[in-house]
Amino acid sequence: MKKVLVSILVLLVLIQFIRPEKNNLEDLKNDISNEFKIPNEVQEIIKTSCADCHSNTTKYPWYSEIAPVSWYLALHVNDGKEHLNFSEWMAYNKHQKEHIISDLEEVMESHKMPLGSYLLLHEDAKMTNEQYIVFLDWVKTLKK
Repeated sequence: MKKVLVSILVLLVLIQFIRPEKNNLEDLKNDISNEFKIPNEVQEIIKTSCADCHSNTTKYPWYSEIAPVSWYLALHVNDGKEHLNFSEWMAYNKHQKEHIISDLEEVMESHKMPLGSYLLLHEDAKMTNEQYIVFLDWVKTLKK
């Protein structure tokens, strides 16, 4: 039993050296704000409730330094950015933008974001009904 515990401990130490790439680029050349005027209230919602998973400016918590949690967070952030990356908006083509705007509208109407799993550790990201309405109203202006 002691060998098993020592082996697990050694494995836990060794996996700490396998580090996923961090997502924290501050380059704004492709940011959505280059195409659309974003009201301050919407900017604050994006910053508080969306940006960690849907931009290149993730704010990493302390536990993101510990494997295998770091791996899970990296996968989660990369998955979120696959669906929408506010920092890379200008790199999307017209069809992609239209699709993302439709998805955003659906997600805001159904209150599917932020994910419940994210809200467990980021209570400040929880959106009020008023914030959903503000964000949804802004998203609808993007369709024009």
